[in-house]
Amino acid sequence: MTLFIIIITAVFSITVFSRSELFYRYQLNPYLVFKKKQYYRILTHAFLHIGWEHLIVNMIVLFSFGNALSKYFYIYSNINSTILFIGIYVGGIIISSVYSIIKHKNNSAYNAVGASGAVSAVTFACIFFDPLNKIYFFGILPIPGILFGILYLGYSYYMSKKNLDNIGHDAHFYGAVFGFLYPLFINPQLITIFINKLAGNI
Repeated sequence: MTLFIIIITAVFSITVFSRSELFYRYQLNPYLVFKKKQYYRILTHAFLHIGWEHLIVNMIVLFSFGNALSKYFYIYSNINSTILFIGIYVGGIIISSVYSIIKHKNNSAYNAVGASGAVSAVTFACIFFDPLNKIYFFGILPIPGILFGILYLGYSYYMSKKNLDNIGHDAHFYGAVFGFLYPLFINPQLITIFINKLAGNI
């Protein structure tokens, strides 16, 4: 499923790179979502990226954590892992967009694209299942996933409040929170997996 999503996202993004009218039609514009009821934008914007670097980074992270998450779903749940993965990915897209949609519903100039919210959800679900597993901070320094998660959330929250750039830090934050809680939506008893892994008992 991870590879399928990557292929669809890559094809859609590359197709739209050189077609500004399609980019405009499918990007997330909260004003048009509210005023014109163009709800499809809530999903389609996640399959668009502003350029090669944006696309490649998101897809590399998705590939790395997506495969691991599918295995965790298979091990720790009786529900089909493909269904669970679709649930977290689509849910991540929607949940990570809600705050921005409400915040910018009267701002016709605000637009957003990218799968970062969904990718954050996948990444943080992996952290839930194995919080001490190392994640490379800035791609260089290996630190426990739970520490990476805390730093990531803190940074995303801070940058969201400061609003210093055009990056969707809100989507990163809420996508991450959703992803971390997603296993508990599946089965609240999975909290014991997190606690035991965090304590180093498994």
